[in-house]
Amino acid sequence: MRTYEQDAKTLELPWPFTGRADELELVRGALTAGRPGIVVTGPAGRGKTRLITEAVRSTDHARVTGTPEARDLPLAAFAHLLPDTVSLHRAVRALSGVRLLVVDDAQLLDETSAALVHQLAVHGRTRLVVAAADGPPAPAAVSRLWTGELLPRLPLDPLSREDTAQLLAGAGLEPLTVRRLHQTCRGDLRLLRDLVAALAGSGRLTAVAGTGERAWRGALPVTPAVRERLAPALERSGPGERDLLERLAFAEPLPLPADELDLAALEHLEADGLIDVDEHGAVTLAHPLHGPALRATAGRLRARRLGRAPFAHGPALAAEQRTLARRTERLDVRPVPTPVGEWLVAEGGPLPAGYATVRARFARLRGELREAAAWAREGLRETASDSGCLTELALAEGRLGEVTDPDGVHALYDAVRLGEPERAVGRLPAGSVFARHADALARADGAALDQAAEALAERGFLLYAAEAHAQAVRVHRDPRAARLSRTRAVALARRCQGARTPALAGLVLGELTARQRQIVTLAAAGLSNREIAERLTLSVRTVGNHLYSAYTRLGTGDRDALPWLVEVPETETA
Repeated sequence: MRTYEQDAKTLELPWPFTGRADELELVRGALTAGRPGIVVTGPAGRGKTRLITEAVRSTDHARVTGTPEARDLPLAAFAHLLPDTVSLHRAVRALSGVRLLVVDDAQLLDETSAALVHQLAVHGRTRLVVAAADGPPAPAAVSRLWTGELLPRLPLDPLSREDTAQLLAGAGLEPLTVRRLHQTCRGDLRLLRDLVAALAGSGRLTAVAGTGERAWRGALPVTPAVRERLAPALERSGPGERDLLERLAFAEPLPLPADELDLAALEHLEADGLIDVDEHGAVTLAHPLHGPALRATAGRLRARRLGRAPFAHGPALAAEQRTLARRTERLDVRPVPTPVGEWLVAEGGPLPAGYATVRARFARLRGELREAAAWAREGLRETASDSGCLTELALAEGRLGEVTDPDGVHALYDAVRLGEPERAVGRLPAGSVFARHADALARADGAALDQAAEALAERGFLLYAAEAHAQAVRVHRDPRAARLSRTRAVALARRCQGARTPALAGLVLGELTARQRQIVTLAAAGLSNREIAERLTLSVRTVGNHLYSAYTRLGTGDRDALPWLVEVPETETA
C-alpha cells in the first residue's frame, strides 16, 4: 500500500476517478449517435468536471469554460474556436462542424455565449455535454436547456461514503477519519482534497497502533477553502445572528431549545438555510462544516465562555448507547443518528468502553468491519483490558468461527452463515429474518434465500444479506436467477468494507475457464489490461476479450466488483 507521505507529495495530481459508475454510463450513453447530449448539475466541488472528462476521454471534442472574469465579454468563452468578430448566427454556423462540445461552468457564461450554446442545442447537429453549478442563477439560455427539455438533466448526488473511502484508500486513513471527512465535506470533493492536504502538511494525523493507518482527532484545520465555504454564512448574518451561530457551534453535538434563543434571528437564519429546527423546537446548525469552522476560528476567551463542560454530554451518550443496544436486540441495525459518540471521537475525548463495545457491535452487524474495529480500538484506548472491546475487535478482524459472538442469537445464526442451517433451525426467534434465512437454506430454496436476503438488507444486515444471495447462487437451477443473485451479492458485499466470509469466498469463479480465472484474478488484484497481457504473454485485445466474456458469466460489468468475486490477498475477514 502507498504511504500517506507519498500521496501528500502528489496531491496536485488528479485523484483517481472513483464510483459514479451509473452516472458515467448515463453521460456516455448521451454521447451516442442520435442523442442530443446531457446537462450535469450540482453544487461546486461535486465532481461534475471530472465525471465529464472521464466520459469524453479518447473522443474528439471541443471544450469551452465559463469564468467570472469574462462573464461580461460577449463570446469570450468561445474565443479560441471563433474569429475575432462574429455574429451569433455566424457563430452557430462556424461551430456546426463540431460533433461534440463540452461546456464547463456554464453558469458563468456571458449572455451571448449562453445563447450560442442554446442555439446549438436547438439545431441539434452538435452534441452538448454541459456542466452547470448550483447556486447563483445561470443565464436563462443555459437553464432553458433542461427546463425546456432540450437536453436531459443529471443532478449529481454526493459521492457515497463507500466511494469516498475508496477515493481515500491510498491515504492510509482509518475508517472513523474517513467518516468524519465525508460528513464534514458533504460531497464537496474540492474541500475534501483541501482538508486532506492540510492534515498531511500540518502533522495532525496520528498513527493508530498496529494498523499502519493514521487518525485525525481534534480541531478542523482552517484552510482557505474552509474560510471560503464559511464566508457566505457569515456575510448573510448580522452581529446577533453570528453570536447565535457561535452558540450553536459550541453546543454541538447537542441542540439548543428554540425558546432560549432570539426568535427573529432564528427565523432569518432558518430562511437562509443555516439552521435546522425540528418538530420539538430543537435547533442545530444545518451544515456539518459550520460548527467545527466556527469553533476553530473563535478566540480562546470566547471559546472558554461558550464551551460546555465535558461531562455535559454524558446523559446524551448513554441514551445513544441504549438506543443502539435496543436496536441490536430487536435485530434491526438500520442507521440511527449518533452525533454524540462521533463528536467525542472527533474531538479526541475519552470514549467509554461500554459505548465503544455497543457501537462496534452495531457496525459489525451492519457489515462495516473496519469501522467496527476502529470503534473497538477507541474503547481500548481508554480501557486497554476491556473484554467487550477486545471481543469485538477480534470478531471484526478474525475469521468467522474463530471467535464466538457473545450474543446467543448471533452465535446460533453463525451456523447458518457457515452453511449449516440444521444447527439453528427451530432455535432462532420465530418469524425473525434470521429464522427465515435458516429455513430457506435448509430447504435449498433459492427464491426464498433471495427473499430472506432482501429482508436482511432492509433491516441493515448488509453482509448477511450478501451471504444469503451468495448461497442462493449455489442452489438456483435457473442460470438467470443465479446471475441475478450473484449481482446482488456483489453489490452488497462492496458496501461491507472488503469483508470476506466462507459464503462469499470465490462466489462463482468455477463458472469461468482456467484462462478467464487467471485473468480475472489478476484484474481483481489491480493490474491493468496491458500489465496482465505482459505478464501472461498475451495481446491486450485478447485480455480484453477474456474479461468481457468473464463479465458476462459473472453478471457484472464493473472491474471494481472483481475483488468481491475472487480470492485476493490483504482483505478483511468477518
